[in-house]
Amino acid sequence: MSYTEVPGIRVPIRMWTDPATVEGQAMQQLRNISSLPWLHGLAVMPDVHLGKGATVGSVIAMDGAVCPAAVGVDIGCGMTAVKTSLTAKDLPDDLSRLRSKIEQAIPVGRGLHTDPVDPRKLHGFAATGWSDFWDRFDGIASEVKWKRERAAQQMGSLGSGNHFIEVCVDSSGVVWLMLHSGSRNIGKELAEHHMGVARSLPHNQGLVDRDLAVFIADTPQMAAYRQDLFWAQEYAKNNRAIMMMLLQDVVRREFAKAKVVFDEMISCHHNYVAEETYDGVELLVTRKGAIRAGSGDYGIIPGSMGTGSYIVRGLGNEAAFNSASHGAGRKMSRTAAKKRFTTRDLVEQTAGVECRKDAGVVDEIPGAYKSIEKVIEQQKDLVEVVAHLKQVVCVKG
Repeated sequence: MSYTEVPGIRVPIRMWTDPATVEGQAMQQLRNISSLPWLHGLAVMPDVHLGKGATVGSVIAMDGAVCPAAVGVDIGCGMTAVKTSLTAKDLPDDLSRLRSKIEQAIPVGRGLHTDPVDPRKLHGFAATGWSDFWDRFDGIASEVKWKRERAAQQMGSLGSGNHFIEVCVDSSGVVWLMLHSGSRNIGKELAEHHMGVARSLPHNQGLVDRDLAVFIADTPQMAAYRQDLFWAQEYAKNNRAIMMMLLQDVVRREFAKAKVVFDEMISCHHNYVAEETYDGVELLVTRKGAIRAGSGDYGIIPGSMGTGSYIVRGLGNEAAFNSASHGAGRKMSRTAAKKRFTTRDLVEQTAGVECRKDAGVVDEIPGAYKSIEKVIEQQKDLVEVVAHLKQVVCVKG
């Protein structure tokens, strides 16, 4: 579908979904965003749903300003996927051992590495600039009481919530590795610190929603935020890359006879800020629950833990600021999902997937998410499908 344009306060709201299907609170958030004085344009993806301050599934293009809440608290959260030389025939009938080995290699939930991972010892990891990256740690927000040692120990760990590691099989029988994670607790700490700073600034006092507080170009606060933001985005990308290397090492060991070969990684943020130019204007484009889908850009759009995911290629639709959805998107809150579904429902909806099937992940049940097939159908003018993946192993935090 092409987009539907809904009247906004200062700019129209371009929506790649039926506005009538969007929850009322989310629509109000979008109207609030459209009232910001610095806004150049607003695009809404088909996986849109209520978020804190800014709506998940929104692409917010601003001239000389950026809103920390429009990035979210998991700065740089995103996806990484790799195609392997394995096929479904290479996989054992019982995948519980493979899942266990993955969970042993990569800390999940609040777990971290006892000793920081040295990427120079990982097969295939490009460690160029690693020392410089950590040298810049001392320059990030001094108000954040965060130890470098713990940030280093969390590098290469999954986290919790909707973060996951999967072994998938595509429609032609080829095995893929895929994972979803971000900047861990250091990203959260930095985000919350800067959101607090932004809310205190005089130019934000009259906003309809204080969570939409912004930093303005050429100010010390903006400079500080950009420094920390871009560092956290780099942390997130490195975190996923290290996990993928650890995951590949597990697969090499478990399938040693197959001499597994891995393709080049596909990686994309879906909570981040980028400097981009549209209509000759240099803008700060914030994607909160959206990926970049410029012409030829590869991206990853996951569904839920039982429905599969898509590898896509961007079509470069500038009406959407070269963006696409970041996933299926929730259709109910975690609290609502826990009230509605049981562990029996979870077992039924994740049949055929080696994964946790306990009360701790009921809020991630496929029934709590929108249809990934419909979400893909609604953005045919934004991306084209390269591969459809179905998970056979899913590790949750």
